[in-house]
Amino acid sequence: MADDFLFLPWDSQELLLRADRLLGPPEGPEILRCGDLVIDRARFDISVGRRRVELTFKEYQLLEFLAARQGRVFTRQAVLAQVWGYDYFGGERTVDVHIRRLRAKLENERHTFIETVRSVGYCLRPS
Repeated sequence: MADDFLFLPWDSQELLLRADRLLGPPEGPEILRCGDLVIDRARFDISVGRRRVELTFKEYQLLEFLAARQGRVFTRQAVLAQVWGYDYFGGERTVDVHIRRLRAKLENERHTFIETVRSVGYCLRPS
C-alpha cells in the first residue's frame, strides 16, 4: 500500500524532502546523547566518542535508565525497582557494583558521566 506518490516528471528536491519526512530525523527518541556518550536504542549500541562499548544487558538497562533522565538523582532503591524490578530479591549494593562496572567501561580521564550523590544515589550528568 502506498502512503505517498509523485507524478512524472518529478523534482529531485521534492523526492528528497518527502523521503526525509517519511524516514524521520536521524536523531530522535531512538538516540540518547550525553556529551560523547551515545546510546542507540534501536540497535542496543553504545559508544563513547568513536569507541564502541560492550555492555551486559543489565548494564545497558541501567545506563539507558539514567541517560533517559539526565541530571535527575535516583536512590539505590529507585534504581533497583525500575531496572531490576520490584520482585528483585537482593541487596542495594548490586547497584553500586553495576555502576562501578559501567564507569570502568565508559569513563576515563576525559569522560566522566555518572555522578555519585553522597548518601543519596546516582545520576547521569547532563551534557
